[in-house]
Amino acid sequence: MVFRTRESHLAHIMKLKLEEEGIYVILINKRDSSYNNFGELELYVKAENYIKAKFLIDKPYE
Repeated sequence: MVFRTRESHLAHIMKLKLEEEGIYVILINKRDSSYNNFGELELYVKAENYIKAKFLIDKPYE
């Protein structure tokens, strides 16, 4: 897991940011279907892309 958030829009922005750099991303929604304010969304990448993905996520937007 490279990124976790409760904000749906933020998870999708980070997913697109990584995909633009050629990194395959899986987004898993762990939110409760009855109460959307419980749970989080998580982004996963392959192990060989983890360091690059963390760098891109932590890097300020340019």
